[in-house]
Amino acid sequence: MKRYDVIVIGAGPAGLAAALKADENGASVLLIEREAKLGGILKQCIHDGFGLTRFNEKLSGPEYANREIEKIKKTGVSINTLTFVTKIEKDDDGFTLTLVTREGIASVIGAKLILATGCRERTSRQIFIGGTNPSGLMTAGAAQYYINILGKMPTKRCVILGSGDIGLIMARRITLEGGQVLGVYEVKPTPSGLTRNIVQCLDDFNIPLHLSHTVTKVFGCDRLEAVEIAEVDEHMQAIEESKHIVACDALIISVGLIPENEIAEQLKIAINPKTKGPYVDQTLMTFAPHVYSCGNSLHVSDLADYVSESGELAGTYAAKSIQKERDLREIEIDSHLMYFVPSHLDFKSPTRQVIAYFRSAGEYENATLYIEHDGKTLFKKRYSHLRPPEMERIVFSLSPDLAPATVRVYLEVKP
Repeated sequence: MKRYDVIVIGAGPAGLAAALKADENGASVLLIEREAKLGGILKQCIHDGFGLTRFNEKLSGPEYANREIEKIKKTGVSINTLTFVTKIEKDDDGFTLTLVTREGIASVIGAKLILATGCRERTSRQIFIGGTNPSGLMTAGAAQYYINILGKMPTKRCVILGSGDIGLIMARRITLEGGQVLGVYEVKPTPSGLTRNIVQCLDDFNIPLHLSHTVTKVFGCDRLEAVEIAEVDEHMQAIEESKHIVACDALIISVGLIPENEIAEQLKIAINPKTKGPYVDQTLMTFAPHVYSCGNSLHVSDLADYVSESGELAGTYAAKSIQKERDLREIEIDSHLMYFVPSHLDFKSPTRQVIAYFRSAGEYENATLYIEHDGKTLFKKRYSHLRPPEMERIVFSLSPDLAPATVRVYLEVKP
């Protein structure tokens, strides 16, 4: 049975970065990927906008992924593609993983695990749209796969539900391929995607965005024929008299992403209800010793560059850490924050620099972020504008002599 210092599960941008950093720091590394090729979702993201932070260049998704893949080919990292993890057991030697590979069933042992399993899209059944189940109902990621990978046009005349970034990008892509996007419908009163995507994907192509609207029902037997659209009130309940029918052959759903954490749940790792990913400290170690989480399985990021950065952090700390004791203190956040990662600080960790990510709970102007330790300000930053779809990144430090105490993070919002 082969043994490794670090086993990374998932070879998207986070997993690739984690494996590279763990190898760079002297660990023996196994990288496991369930698909035939490395790169994760980046393989089908042919639009540009990737790498501005990480490479100081504007790259497409495949170009971004290929940069990391070419690096990893020059390392000692062992790579298993078309491999599924079916079981994980913790014992004195570390973690024993049962794998289903192309050659059959195999077992490996890892001293430490890094979970970089990414995220998945919500489907029509998860948001309870009424009606039949015809072909033509698909997630934005599925539509992207049809066009960019298979070269097939999945729709001629569609409606997009949700203003998430993938849905906005697909609105542009479908239009460029000769299809018609009748409208993007968002149940919330504000858009869910990045401002740049609203401008570049909708405004530039005159695609209408209908806020406070949703799809309540679909029609069709073999193929989708129409959808029922309704305006919603302040409680997001459909207004009956506003309902109307829109004829279309596809409903593309872009209503949010969910971190993939079945493996974390199998290990009984505590999940943060705010992020849907594990609770972690500043080294990205979960509550389970020697198990790390990074990328979109930790929390859904809006930039692949930050996904890679969190992978690098997990890979570095997994390779270096020999710490046996921890003193975890939860970071308290106020109602103006949707979430803050890391969720905890380990005051026994030698890692004193904290790279943190957060999202605001609402749209705020002239807001100031404060981080306080035992009533004293550790960090302060002013923001002219904050929006929930746009994740923020900050760096702050804990002095070596800082005593374990509650750390509080809050936004001071001007009326």
